[in-house]
Amino acid sequence: MQSCRARFGSQRLLSCPCHGAAFDPSRAAAVVSGPAPTALPAIRVQVGTDGACTPAEQQRPVDHLPSHAVRLWDPLAIREFSALVRDPVFRGRGVPVGDGRPVLLIPGFLAGDWTLRVMDAWLKRIGYRSYLSGILFNVQHSERMLAGLRRKLTQVQKETGLRASLIGHSRGGLLGKVLAQRRPQSVEQVIALGAPLADWTDLAAVTHHAVGVVTTANELVFGRRLNSEGRFTYDLKLPPSVPTTSIYTKTDDVVNYRSCLRPDIPALPVWGSHNGLVVNPEVFRLVGRLLARPRRQA
Repeated sequence: MQSCRARFGSQRLLSCPCHGAAFDPSRAAAVVSGPAPTALPAIRVQVGTDGACTPAEQQRPVDHLPSHAVRLWDPLAIREFSALVRDPVFRGRGVPVGDGRPVLLIPGFLAGDWTLRVMDAWLKRIGYRSYLSGILFNVQHSERMLAGLRRKLTQVQKETGLRASLIGHSRGGLLGKVLAQRRPQSVEQVIALGAPLADWTDLAAVTHHAVGVVTTANELVFGRRLNSEGRFTYDLKLPPSVPTTSIYTKTDDVVNYRSCLRPDIPALPVWGSHNGLVVNPEVFRLVGRLLARPRRQA
C-alpha cells in the first residue's frame, strides 16, 4: 500500500497528490472526489506554511518530549528485601517444612557469606540445616575456590551423613555446578541464582572490568588467569550429573540473562535485579519448593 503526504489547499480540502483524491476535513475527512473508497483516519496533524500536513507527533519540540522512568541501580537490593519482609514466605508460609537436609550456600563474585545470611537464617527457620561456605570474598581463581568448597562439603557430609543441596549465587552457581560435577556422590542438587551457566563471559561492561582487575591480581599472586581455567570451563559445559535448576531474571544488570539458559538445565524466571536474587521473595518460594523434592536415588 502506497502512502502519500496530503496537502491542505485554498479550497480548505485535503488533497492527495498521488491519487488525485480530495477529502473534506469539516466532514470527518469524507471523500469529496477521486478514487479513494473511504475517508481518512482521524489523527492530529500540523499544517506547514507550504500546506503540507505532517503528524503532530513528529513536530513536538524537544522540550515537550515525554520523559521516561529511570530505574536506579540498587546494589543493596532494597526493593527485593522490602518485598521479602512483607511476604508470608519470609515467615515460612506457602513452602513445605524442611526435613533437616543440609544446604550449602555459595556467594557470588566479589561477595561473601555476608550476602547470604538472610537466606541462611530463613532456611534454618523452615527446617533445613544450612551452612555458609566460609568465603569472605569470592575473588580467587576457580580451582582454589573449589578446593575450599570441597573441604566444606566433606565436613557437611560427615556431620549429617547426607548429600547436601548447593545454592549458588552468580559465580557461586558456577562453582556449585562444577563441584557437583566432580563430587556427585556428595551433592543432592544444585540451585543456581543468576549464574551464567551457558557462557560465563557474557557479562555487563562494569562486571567485565571487575573480572579484569581480579584476573590480574590472581595472575600476580597465584600465577593463574581466570580466563585460562580449561578444566573448570570443560566441567562447566558438561551435562549436569545431579539435578540442576537455574533461577534467573530478565532484568539482570550484571550478567546477560540469556547466559543463564541452557537446554539441559531447567530455568525459572523471576522479577528483580541480579543482586536482589538472594533476598527475592519469589526466589525464596521457588527454593523452598525445590528443596522439598523427593531425594534422588544413590
